[in-house]
Amino acid sequence: MQSNTRVVNAGLTRRRLLRFALDGGAGAVGLLGLAALSGCTELPESSATSATGQASAPATASGSAPASGPAKASPSAEPLFSPNLSKKEATAEFARRAPGQFGLEVPGIQLALPSGARGVALTFDACGGAHGSKMDHQLIEVLRTHKTPATLFVNQRWARSNRQLLTELIADPLFEIANHGTKHAPLSVAGQQAYGIPGTGSVAAAYDEIVLNQRYLAQEFAVEARFFRSGTAHMDQVGVALCRKLGLVPMNFTVNMDAGATFPAASVATQVSAMKAGDVGIGHFNQPKSGTAQGVDRGLKKLADTGIKVVRLTSA
Repeated sequence: MQSNTRVVNAGLTRRRLLRFALDGGAGAVGLLGLAALSGCTELPESSATSATGQASAPATASGSAPASGPAKASPSAEPLFSPNLSKKEATAEFARRAPGQFGLEVPGIQLALPSGARGVALTFDACGGAHGSKMDHQLIEVLRTHKTPATLFVNQRWARSNRQLLTELIADPLFEIANHGTKHAPLSVAGQQAYGIPGTGSVAAAYDEIVLNQRYLAQEFAVEARFFRSGTAHMDQVGVALCRKLGLVPMNFTVNMDAGATFPAASVATQVSAMKAGDVGIGHFNQPKSGTAQGVDRGLKKLADTGIKVVRLTSA
C-alpha cells in the first residue's frame, strides 16, 4: 500500500521516516527517532531554549502562576457519558475477527480533511507518562499569537498530571480536545507493537483504551471528544472498527510535522509551510525542549502567505 503521509522535507515517505532519523537526517535526531510518533522521549536540555535563548516553563497555559488546586468541571456541566456498546458486547462482536492490517493508514482511519476542504488542520498530541507529561508553553503561545486553531489529542496520563493546564486549554476557543487514549497503547487486539510500545492485546483492552479516557474527559472536564488517535497512531482494523462503533472518528494525519518532537525547528517549519488544502498535520505539545514551537512559528508565517486557512478538525 502506498503511503499517503508526507514528510515534506527530503521528500520522504512515512515508511522511510524512522530510517531517515536513525541515519542522522533532520538535524541528526539519531536514536530519538525511535520515538517518532510516541512523543514520549525526553529531549536533551540543549533543545529547551526559546527563540530568545532562554528556557521557559510557566506553570499554566496562560503563563501565570497556577491556581490553588486542580480545577474540575462543575457537576451541572458534566455530560452524561454512556458508551453505546458495553465491553461485553464489544468482545462478543469483535473477538473472533481477524486483526487485519496494522499501521498508520489502515482502512477506516481518516487521514485528511473531508473531500473538498480548502483549509488545513494542525493536531498536537500529549502522550503522558514519565517522559511525556510536560507542556510546551511556547508552542501554545505561538498558536495564540497567530490566532491559529488546533485540535489537541490528550492522553489520560497527561490529563491527570496537568488538570489545571487542561482546564485552561479547554476554556480557550482556539482549541478543541480529542481522545489520545488511556495508557497510550497502539490499538491492536493481537498486541502488535509500534516503536517498542506493546499494543492493547485484546478487544476488551482496546475498548478500555478508548472508553476509559473518553469517560474521564467527559466526567472530569465536561469534554465530549469526537476524534480518537491511539498511542503511536497505530491501529489494526478491528481497533478501527471498534472505535467507529463507539461513535468516534479514528484520526491520523497526512503530514508529520515534528516526527515525535524530534525534528529541529527548520524541518518543522518546512513541514508546516508546505501543507496543502485538505492536509492534517501531527505534532506534539508535551515536549518543551523540542524544535516544534519555533518551527510552527516559522511555518505558519509562510503558510499565511499562501492564503490557506487553518481549521479545527470539527470545523472542516
